[in-house]
Amino acid sequence: MEEFKLDDRGYIELNSLLKVTGMIDSGGLAKSLIADGHVTVNGEVELRKRCKIYTDTIVEFDGQKVHVV
Repeated sequence: MEEFKLDDRGYIELNSLLKVTGMIDSGGLAKSLIADGHVTVNGEVELRKRCKIYTDTIVEFDGQKVHVV
């Protein structure tokens, strides 16, 4: 499982996280895949593209997981 550090940011939006971690190549594709129910946050399907992701959250897409720390 990959880790992503928020550093001084309080949160990152879900679509941005998927893009900056390389799980999805583009922001447009990320938004589409989220809206279609292909992404989970802490084991639950998340349909909000701009959902705020905070520390100690696990995001999963296509068998890849990212733990936000």
